[in-house]
Amino acid sequence: MTDKINELLRRVEEFKPKAAAEIEEFRIRILGKKGELTALMEEFKTVAPELKRELGQQLNRLKNEATERINALREQLQNAAADEASSSGDLTRPGTAEHLGSRHPISLVKNQIVEVFSRLGYTVADGPEIEDDWHVFSALNFPPEHPARDMQDTFFIEKDPDILLRTHTSSIQVRTMERQKPPIRVICPGRVFRNEAISYRAHCIFHQIEGLYIDEGVSFADMKQSLLYFAKEVFGEQAVIRMRPSYFPFTEPSAEVDVSCNLCGGKGCNVCKGTGWLEIMGCGMVDPNVLKANNIDPEKYSGFAFGMGIERIAMLKYGVKDLRLYFENDVRFLHQFDEAL
Repeated sequence: MTDKINELLRRVEEFKPKAAAEIEEFRIRILGKKGELTALMEEFKTVAPELKRELGQQLNRLKNEATERINALREQLQNAAADEASSSGDLTRPGTAEHLGSRHPISLVKNQIVEVFSRLGYTVADGPEIEDDWHVFSALNFPPEHPARDMQDTFFIEKDPDILLRTHTSSIQVRTMERQKPPIRVICPGRVFRNEAISYRAHCIFHQIEGLYIDEGVSFADMKQSLLYFAKEVFGEQAVIRMRPSYFPFTEPSAEVDVSCNLCGGKGCNVCKGTGWLEIMGCGMVDPNVLKANNIDPEKYSGFAFGMGIERIAMLKYGVKDLRLYFENDVRFLHQFDEAL
């Protein structure tokens, strides 16, 4: 036991910290309730009576020297910090204001959309960006020969045609249906990838938010009312929507959703190309084949799904006309959104 005491005393004497945090960490390790000195005290209880006097004196010496050493090191660091501060100039002078950053417009819009749908009882679901064919296509009613696969130019992982970068966040909906039984009410934000030429209106990377609601008795009217509520919360109480028939392999019936142009009030401008309407998302009732593929009884349950590009919503909301600005990290562009926090 004497050897253990001497070894611990040596470490105390040789300890040379560089920061106050190191001193506190050392103190806890040596003198704390579960520290090494406490362990030695417990071991002291088991020594022979004739050794207790000598070992007790050694333990007291160790405790006193460790305490004195730690206090001295603290004082040294404090004095060093004070000397450095005094040599750096007049500390009473006003400091230089640091400019605080702001959230990226994509994050601002994503957070707003999440907050709006959370009021309707939706929770956020997440999933991997590198996916397999089943979750991106097959489970969503895309047979291998289906021409709808050509609608999305996919990045496949080299040497494995079954592994790819997800082209939409619908894959998160599939994973949710696999692990959760209805009722299901989720929104799925995330980054997606498509092999497209980069221009002011397209990019190979963009962000989506998709939603899924499955329960007994869910109707098209439920979907329309939910999306109207969303449009009014994001674009203003004056916003109205319209639905145009469309096609998606995983919904039937399907629709494209337009919102009245918030820049011209629906009168027609160059942004809405004189129509008074802006396309914001696709939606539809979940195809029974999708429910079957995910072991959900289509005779008992129904549901709807919708999906929108976050960049698209941000462009309409903030009047941004070039999609590439979101990815260039130009601080002049980003500073325009300081007040949007």
